[in-house]
This record gives sequence, C-alpha cells and structure tokens, in this order.
Amino acid sequence: MSILLQGVAKFTRHITRPLVSSRHFALEAPFGDGDEVLVERLEGPRKGISVIGLNRPAAKNSFSRGMVETFTDVLEEIKRDNGSRVVVLRSLTPGIFCAGADLKERKDMTPEEATEFVKTLRSLLISIEQLPMPVIAALDGAALGGGLEMALACDIRTAASNTKMGLVETRLAIIPGAGGTQRLPRILSPALAKELIFTARVFDGTEAKELGLVNHVVQQNETKDAAYQQALKLAEEILPNGPVGVRMAKLAIDKGMQVDLTTGYSIEEICYSQVIPTKDRLEGLAAFAEKRKPVYKGE
Repeated sequence: MSILLQGVAKFTRHITRPLVSSRHFALEAPFGDGDEVLVERLEGPRKGISVIGLNRPAAKNSFSRGMVETFTDVLEEIKRDNGSRVVVLRSLTPGIFCAGADLKERKDMTPEEATEFVKTLRSLLISIEQLPMPVIAALDGAALGGGLEMALACDIRTAASNTKMGLVETRLAIIPGAGGTQRLPRILSPALAKELIFTARVFDGTEAKELGLVNHVVQQNETKDAAYQQALKLAEEILPNGPVGVRMAKLAIDKGMQVDLTTGYSIEEICYSQVIPTKDRLEGLAAFAEKRKPVYKGE
C-alpha cells in the first residue's frame, strides 16, 4: 500500500470514531457579542448544524493576526465536536463576507512578517478545507481576495445574486497566496482561473453561478441573508443522512481528486470499508425494511 493510501486509511479510522459530542465550544457565544469569530450551534430540527459567524464589521471582516488566531481556535473546537454534522460559514456584517487580508495591518509588516502571516492564513484555510464534515459558505456580501479564497476552501458555496467576488491580488502586484491559485483551477479550469486571476476581475453572484464557482445563487432579501438561508436549506438536506457516510464521501472525493483514477478507486475502497461495520449502516437497512425514517447516531 502506498504512503498516500496508508495515510487515508489512518485518517478514516480517526474520523469514523463514534460521533457523540462530549464537549461544548469553548468559544461559543450568542451572535451579537464582541468576538471577531462566533459560533452558534443550532437546536431543534436543525440540531447538528454549527454556524461560524465572522464579526469584524469595522474592518469588513478582513483577516488580522488576531482574527486568524481566534478563527484557528474555533476550527480546532469544531473539528473535535462530533455533534457538528454540517458547518455553515457566514458573515454577521451586512454587505460583506470578507475583504481579504487587513491591508492596514499589512502595510506595517516587514517582508518576513508578511510572508509568515500569509503562511498562517494559508494554514487556516487548509483547516477549513480539511474539516471532516461538510462546510457551506454563505456569500451575502463581497468576497474579495482572501475572502473568496476562504469560500473556495469550503465544500459548497451559496451566493446572493448581487454579491461581488474576485481574486483581485494582482491589482496589488501580488498573487492569491492562501490557496487561490490552486483551488480555483481545480474548481473551474486552468484557463478560466488564469483569466480571472490575471485580470483581477470582479463578478457578481449570478456570473459566479454561470462560471460554476457557486452551487446556488438567490435573490437578496430584505434581511440581507438570502445566501445564508439557502445554505441552511442545504444543511437540512444533509442532516438526515448517515454522518459517517457523509464524512467518508467527503474524504473519498477530496483525496481522490488529488490522484490518478486508479488510486482514486483504492481510496474509495478504503473509505467504503469504514462504513461497513457501523451501526448506522444496519439502521439504514432496518429502516428501509420497516418503511420508516432511519435514525442515525454516527456509530
């Protein structure tokens, strides 16, 4: 077995442990508090959905050192919280998702500090990408530069039709440095990604849907959260399904996209082998036979 497949097998064993939540978010707070990154765990029929809210309105949710540090801590908590079956990433600031890096802070950095900051930001977005559960980005406001790079690190994207987005770094004589040059061509195509990055083009949600950059585009509503509401609908569609199966499907797709097709089949086989011994698989079969809805526990 190759080193890659050994790594996938080890990772599958880690994320298929019983999905029973044994802790609460240390950073959990009701939306409206002063923290720059907030987490809300929904209850009732939406139990299992965790909402990450960006809350730095004075700086258009731009990435500062402090925000990146707080965000990293939040992701570590969510990664460990197996009660979170779906994550929705949104902004709590109307009209803006994320403006990218905090350029006011950046201008005072030395070249070495700027390099280290971009490295840290890249690691943050990789952490979003590697969360074991599905992550949906809700774009109800502008997502520019690092803001769009963050959305690209999510599994699914929803957007309001009037949302502005683009990888605009070449306007500042730099390049997308938090994964944008790698994720965009994989989501679209190399030629199209080059065109969008070389021109630093800004486009709206409708154009993003036509390009294939977002999964769903919706008309903005009076409360300025139409994309968030659409993200919740998608999350609600995911919730009833077996959480181990969903996690394994994400892993198989993500890892399989990085290798040749034959190796991809082997990754799929490893991921499938992890769902065979689960109680949820037996519950699914029993529910089908008894003509009832299954009740999955992540075991």
